[in-house]
Amino acid sequence: AADKIHLIPQDFFAELCEQVIQHLNHKIPGVNTAELCQRIQTSGVEIAIGDLAKIANILSFLFSTAARNNLSTEEVVTTLGTAVSSLPKHVLQVIRHVWNEQGKAIAGSEGARNTATVGQFVDMKWKLGVAMSSDTCRSLKYPYVTVTLTVADPSGQMTDKSFEMTIPQFKNFFRQFKEMASVLETV
Repeated sequence: AADKIHLIPQDFFAELCEQVIQHLNHKIPGVNTAELCQRIQTSGVEIAIGDLAKIANILSFLFSTAARNNLSTEEVVTTLGTAVSSLPKHVLQVIRHVWNEQGKAIAGSEGARNTATVGQFVDMKWKLGVAMSSDTCRSLKYPYVTVTLTVADPSGQMTDKSFEMTIPQFKNFFRQFKEMASVLETV
């Protein structure tokens, strides 16, 4: 991923850094690399979403480690420059600017020191469907519920997870959510 970082234009790289910082400050649930990758590709730059996600993970690690160690802007840039000598100048400039402007907020937050190791639930969508027929069965009339969960992993990468349930499975799922809600009300 480090060899792909030079492909990202400075303004998009700055936006990626900003999103990572906002995620580490718990202001946004995650970094939307899919949307950012599409905008970068629309501008004429060919970069894969997987490479952009790896770069976001690297930046998240960099900023959270710098915050944990309470590094100054110069220490971050110097350490990064010596560790990775092939980084383009504009990348170091953006990292310097973003850390100088917003690094103190992460360094001061408890969240940087105690980074969660589990994902964060962002959104849930569901739909009810009925399978009418298939190649092997002419009359199914089988109802099901499709659930799509949007989850941000600890690095901020958002992913969608989809699954289908039968009606009895969905009723059990719903019952468990009601139990969680009632427990949360007592807190």
